[in-house]
Amino acid sequence: MNDGVPLERRMTGLLVGAVFGAVFVVVNAHAPLNGVVATFLRVAACLAAAAVAAMWFTTARGRRAREGGGGAMFGRGYLAVVAAEVLLLFGGLRVLAAWGRPEQVNVAWIAVVVGVHFVALAPIWRTWDIAVPGVLLAGLGAAGFVMAGTAAVGWVPFVSGVLSGVTLLAGAVAVGWRTMASAAGTAA
Repeated sequence: MNDGVPLERRMTGLLVGAVFGAVFVVVNAHAPLNGVVATFLRVAACLAAAAVAAMWFTTARGRRAREGGGGAMFGRGYLAVVAAEVLLLFGGLRVLAAWGRPEQVNVAWIAVVVGVHFVALAPIWRTWDIAVPGVLLAGLGAAGFVMAGTAAVGWVPFVSGVLSGVTLLAGAVAVGWRTMASAAGTAA
C-alpha cells in the first residue's frame, strides 16, 4: 500500500474523489427516478462523502507533522493530466452541442473524460487503486453514449452520472478503509 505518497496527500485525493462522486450523484439523481429513490441516493452519496472526510480527519491530519513532504502527488504529471482533462471536458462539450446531441450526453462525456483521467494518473501516482474506478467511469460514460441514440436517453444521467458517482464513492470509501488499516498497522 505504501506507494511513496504521504498519507495526508493520499487521503486528500480520496476526499476529492468522494466529493466529485457525491456531486455526480446529487446533480444527476432526477427523473426518470422516483423522487424518494432520488432523495435516498443524494443523502447516501453525501453520507459516503462525509465518511471519507471523517477518514481524512482521523488519519491524515493527525500525521501531518510526522510525515512531512515526499511523493509528488500534485506535481507536473498531475497538472498535465488535469490540464488535458479540462481541455477535453470543455472542448468536448462544445463539440457535442455543435453536433446537436441531446443534453443528457454531456454527463456521458464527463464520465468518459474523468475515467480516462484516473487511468492516466495511475502510473504517475504509482497506484493502481484509481485505475479500476477510472475504467468503470469510462465504461459508464460509453454506455451513456450508446443509450443516447435509443429510447433510453432519459436514463443516461442515471447510468453515466449516478452510477459514476457511486463508483467514485465506493472506490474512495474502500481505498480509504484500506489506507486507514494499513496506517494503523504501520503505527502499531
